[in-house]
Amino acid sequence: MGEALFYHLTARTLEAAAPEMLEKCLERGWRVTVRAGSPERVAALNAHLWTWRDEAFLPHGEAGDGFAARQPIYLTAGPETPNAPDVLFLVDGAQAQAAEFAAFLRVATLFDGHDAAAVAQARDQWRRARDAGCACIYWAQREDGAWVKQAEAGPTGAGPTGAGPGGAGPGGAGPGGAGPGGAGPGETE
Repeated sequence: MGEALFYHLTARTLEAAAPEMLEKCLERGWRVTVRAGSPERVAALNAHLWTWRDEAFLPHGEAGDGFAARQPIYLTAGPETPNAPDVLFLVDGAQAQAAEFAAFLRVATLFDGHDAAAVAQARDQWRRARDAGCACIYWAQREDGAWVKQAEAGPTGAGPTGAGPGGAGPGGAGPGGAGPGGAGPGETE
């Protein structure tokens, strides 16, 4: 069973945080599908990832670019994962089905902590992942944009360590953790 990671964006935008996370995935040899909540977000990410840093770009594509199966990072607003990804990113309210949590090493939900609807959707996603048997890890951003692990729930440890997404926020330098139970984003136990 994979891990479900929740990243509560409060100090930095998706455009600032996601490219660094995607770059780390590629450094580990992982393929990624980014599932966005709308075709407009896919188009914006597609343009942004080519120019996000002056000295680098992230190799990626979307359905209209062709060669979908060969893309290291595939962008979509739909359910398809043609590049056989190791990691599924969910942004702008995109959701994963319960069965998808077992299909990937990691499912990472990045959500806007300033949007009450996005926090509520992250809470629902947390419960769905936890109920599917995933280890769930919730990361929050500090004011400087660094990630701090705030909560864990799931089958790999001795117990929850705090609130899930929205409580203190998902984020962090990396995944980890364990604990059965655990509150979802914005909740406390």
